[in-house]
Amino acid sequence: MPTPTQLTKARLIELDVRFNPDPRGKQVTVQFNPETLKVSFSNQVASASGRKEEGEKAGGSVDGTRTSKLSVQLWFDVTAPLPVDQAGTNDVRKLTREVIHFMMPRERGPNDPPTSPPNVRFQWGSFQFDGLMESLEESLEFFSSDGRPLRASVSLGVSQPQTQKVTILPGGPPGLGGGVGAPGTSPLAAATAGATLQSMAAEAGREWQQVASANGIENPRSLAPGQLIDLRARAR
Repeated sequence: MPTPTQLTKARLIELDVRFNPDPRGKQVTVQFNPETLKVSFSNQVASASGRKEEGEKAGGSVDGTRTSKLSVQLWFDVTAPLPVDQAGTNDVRKLTREVIHFMMPRERGPNDPPTSPPNVRFQWGSFQFDGLMESLEESLEFFSSDGRPLRASVSLGVSQPQTQKVTILPGGPPGLGGGVGAPGTSPLAAATAGATLQSMAAEAGREWQQVASANGIENPRSLAPGQLIDLRARAR
């Protein structure tokens, strides 16, 4: 009898001020893996004089401020099976408050700002992104007869200075290697500037048409830098 595929779950891990895992910090395992991850990069651009006169030709320079941002949506539902330590939970806000923790000011150290929230790591398989949670939006979508919210979506925005690199871990945990796994078990590949889906698929030994269809990509010649693609996915 074949061994069931082990589904790797995404996690939120509290980091200290040096972006190292805090041994006393909180770790949250998501209830459902996200369908997509979005990573965006930006530069602060200014004209040489610091302002642009009317009619001046477009142009500018990067002032050294570079940031990247991870956007992700997570779902929570107390009507679905829950871990043993959460069994009996009848209000979804008891689950989402574990994530809201990363928006709240942490305990102040002797040299820390008084309102500094903890740094956080989003890790899923071979994907790792460290930063500060700058935004969180919670939507309560399903209520019991007595008005208790049972289901929620939580949209997160985690930002980092570009000095912190987007990390692609080698290999990933057990269950991610070899063959085509179940959805959510394959590492995601990040597109580089100028990359096409054809070139990425060829390097992975895959048919680009299958990859494009499985990932919902309409224009395989135009990929956004940092766009995450499951090169092992197959169209159904």
